[in-house]
Amino acid sequence: MDSSADQIIKEILPFIRVYKDGRYEKLSGNDTVPAGIDPSSGVQSKDVVILPDTPLSVRLYIPKPHNPTVKKLPLLIYFHGGGFIIESAASPPYHRLLNLIAAESGAVVVSVDYRTAPEHPVPACFNDSWEAIKWVGQHVDGNGPESWLNELADLGHVFFAGDSAGATIAHHMAIQVGSSDPTRSVSLRGVILLHPFFWGKERVGSESDNTRATIVGDLWKIAHPETSGEDDPLINPAMDPKVSDLGCSKVLVYVAENDILKDRGYYYKDILGKSGWRGDIEVIEDKGLGHVYFLYNPSVDASCTMRTRICTFINDRA
Repeated sequence: MDSSADQIIKEILPFIRVYKDGRYEKLSGNDTVPAGIDPSSGVQSKDVVILPDTPLSVRLYIPKPHNPTVKKLPLLIYFHGGGFIIESAASPPYHRLLNLIAAESGAVVVSVDYRTAPEHPVPACFNDSWEAIKWVGQHVDGNGPESWLNELADLGHVFFAGDSAGATIAHHMAIQVGSSDPTRSVSLRGVILLHPFFWGKERVGSESDNTRATIVGDLWKIAHPETSGEDDPLINPAMDPKVSDLGCSKVLVYVAENDILKDRGYYYKDILGKSGWRGDIEVIEDKGLGHVYFLYNPSVDASCTMRTRICTFINDRA
C-alpha cells in the first residue's frame, strides 16, 4: 500500500485537510440540528426540498404571531457562510442565529442549504442560491408550493443576507436580481453582508501585513479550482462589470476589527460608490472582535446590537 497517498498536501484550519490521493476531510461544520419549534422563542422551522434532483433544500422559519392584524411579514433569504466549503442550513450556529432573527424581527426566513465544495465546486453554490430565489418568487401571487410563504411572506418586502462566503453569495444574488430579473418577482429592498468574503490580488489596508492573507487565497482555490485567481469577479467586486446592477436601494455591511477581511468590507463601499450604483450603504465595525463572532457568542453585547440593527433594517418601510 502506498503510504504517500495519506500525505497531507494542504490543511486550512478549521476548514479542510486535503490528501495527496485527492481525498479530503472537512474539519468542522459537520454537526446538524433538526428543524422544529424553538422553545425559547416559539419560532417554528421546517426543511423543504425544492429541487429533488440536486437535491436542494431550504430551512424555513416563521415567528410566533405577535400582531394578528399584520397579515404579511418581511421575508429574509439567508445564505450561510463557511468558506464555500463547510456548514449547512442545519448547522447549530445558523439555526440558533436565524431563530433569534426571526423572533426579534418578526420576519419569515428562508435559509438556503446550497451545495458546498470541493465535492460541488463553485459556482454550484451560486447556482443553487439563484434556484432558491426563483422558487421563492413562485409565491408572489400567493399560489406557490409552500403554504408558509403563501400565507405569511410579503414578497414586496424581501431582503438577502449572509455571512462570510454567504455574504458574497448574497451580493451576487442581488446583482442577478438587478441584471437578469426584469419582472422583479422578488422585490428586493436591501442586502445585509456580515463579514463578507471579498478578496483580491492587490492587498488593501492591513492585508499586506497579515500572515493569514495567503490562507484566504488558498481556500478560494480549493472551493473554485477553475477560478481565474484572486481577482475573480466572484470574490473581487472591483473586477465585476455588473457590480452597479445591484438590485436594491440599501446595503448594510458589518465588519470586525480583528478580521482579515475587514478592509474589504470598507473597500466594498468605495467600489459601489464609484460604480454608479444609486443606493445607500452603511459599514459598521465591531471593535476587538473577530470573524463571525456573532455565530458563536450570540449573547454578547455586540451580537445583540447587531441583531437589533438588522431588525431595524428589515422593518424600515421607507
